[in-house]
Amino acid sequence: MSVRIIQEKLESYHARSVQEETNAVKEITQELVLAALARSNFFKAAAFQGGTCLRILYGLERFSEDLDFVLQKPDPKFSFEGYLSPLRSEFGAYGYDLQIDDRSKPDIAVKKLFLKDHSIGKVLSLQFKRRRDFPLPVKIKVEVDANPPLGSHLDQKYLDFPFPFAIIVQDPPSLFAGKCHALLCREYVKGRDWYDFVWYVGRKTPVNHALLSNALDQIGPWQGQGIRVDKEWLVSALEKKIRAIDWVAAKRDVERFVVPSQIPSLELWGADFFLDRLEKLRASL
Repeated sequence: MSVRIIQEKLESYHARSVQEETNAVKEITQELVLAALARSNFFKAAAFQGGTCLRILYGLERFSEDLDFVLQKPDPKFSFEGYLSPLRSEFGAYGYDLQIDDRSKPDIAVKKLFLKDHSIGKVLSLQFKRRRDFPLPVKIKVEVDANPPLGSHLDQKYLDFPFPFAIIVQDPPSLFAGKCHALLCREYVKGRDWYDFVWYVGRKTPVNHALLSNALDQIGPWQGQGIRVDKEWLVSALEKKIRAIDWVAAKRDVERFVVPSQIPSLELWGADFFLDRLEKLRASL
């Protein structure tokens, strides 16, 4: 019965390629992780954030890889230990043979958990054939920031798959602040960050300046400088980034995460396009 729920959910995606089908199974698995965590009271301590949060809760039109969370209050003693058994139990009910690898380190604030499964593809009726020696892989990284910057605003949201449950998430201005921190401080170009930037700007999402200020002060090239972010500072810093990026590489990063109908819009990507988006951001802040 539970496997049938996964099958019906997969068919609702109407995947048109191996990549789309793989993305769909991964996203279904991500929602199962959220459901299992909700049942174990994880969201009394943590809040959902990041690209997957945008995708699942706010309708972002690209797939995402990881599940990112922040603690609602810093806790250097946070551990995944109390959530591992509920994860295994929940996934076993849906036909998964979940492998869990906790790579958290006591001296590092971001705790990391890797979830892997090679069994679900064997029990689902997949539309696209794969090699027998290369079954459908499902790999998800779960990260929890146990020492998050202060200033997040939180909302409660509801999901219906595989059953109704509630989760705590950062509100859109706080999510945008986190994305701006990634845009400015990530040491490599991630096209998905800039795809999300266009999404935020198109919806005239404000930026939680206090959260971004605290994040910049905590980690990155402005660490410890006490930067107080305002509109002009943010626009100036983003402009410098936009002018320095290899946009061909940025497009290449995001292509496999979008459906074919989204590919033509990526042809617009370049410094001029993003400087135009930046002016739109300036006008909306």
